[in-house]
Amino acid sequence: MTEEEWAAVRDMIPVPAWAGGRGGRPEEYCHRDILDAIRYVVDNGVKWPALPADYPPWKAVHRFFTRWRKQGLIGEFHDRLRAATRQAQGRDAEPTAGVIDSQSAKGTSTVEAATSGYDGGKKIKGRKRHIVVDTLGLILAVMVTPASTGDRDAAQDLLARAASRHHRLRRVWADSGYTGMLVGWCAVALNLILTVIRRSDDRKGFAVLPKRWIVERTFAWLTRSRRLARDYERLPASSEAMILWSMTMVMTRRLGRRRRRTGPAPARVPIPAQRAA
Repeated sequence: MTEEEWAAVRDMIPVPAWAGGRGGRPEEYCHRDILDAIRYVVDNGVKWPALPADYPPWKAVHRFFTRWRKQGLIGEFHDRLRAATRQAQGRDAEPTAGVIDSQSAKGTSTVEAATSGYDGGKKIKGRKRHIVVDTLGLILAVMVTPASTGDRDAAQDLLARAASRHHRLRRVWADSGYTGMLVGWCAVALNLILTVIRRSDDRKGFAVLPKRWIVERTFAWLTRSRRLARDYERLPASSEAMILWSMTMVMTRRLGRRRRRTGPAPARVPIPAQRAA
């Protein structure tokens, strides 16, 4: 991270128990070095043991990654960055609209067979990434399933997760893969309007469809991270964590550029009570 990025995000990192006077063992390494090491893995797609010697030992970095995944701290960190990024662009911290879509990714030999499947439509064996994003393309909810999972089947759990975390969410746009009973179920169960944007039958070639391009752009951002070019993770939860880490890189760069142009922000957004790291 650049100095501007670190200055923008350092206060959003969950505070460890020992730093808050609640006991526990102090961290062995600086949080900035640990975060930079994880970002290096995500961005360059290297194996954990292949971390350069400039970073802390890979086992310590992997323990940090695993602990944040299990305790939900990466989700907490990601949500704080998203709120700050939205406010920096003149939006409310909580969104009212979103877009849903999925992406199938080839799995490697490290992916457990029980969590892998075959997507007959895309001819891909591996896993499927389901995401809901806001109108800026920032992730609101993510779920990784076997590639054989249908979009409508996964959408119920994913939209329920997004609606429970974002109480102002009222409208979600989707492609024609989400038609059917899902539209009515969203209205009744989640008080959510699911609008399906269809492609015109007489239109040939590539065409940018309203709202749907937003989530496609987010997938393009994610695949810039080489660790996400395929699914290398043994557990789906690790795949979801890698997606969130990739998005934190997108948001910290935006916040760093804004800080460089305008200087420090006058105040930090209110955040929930910090949990032990």
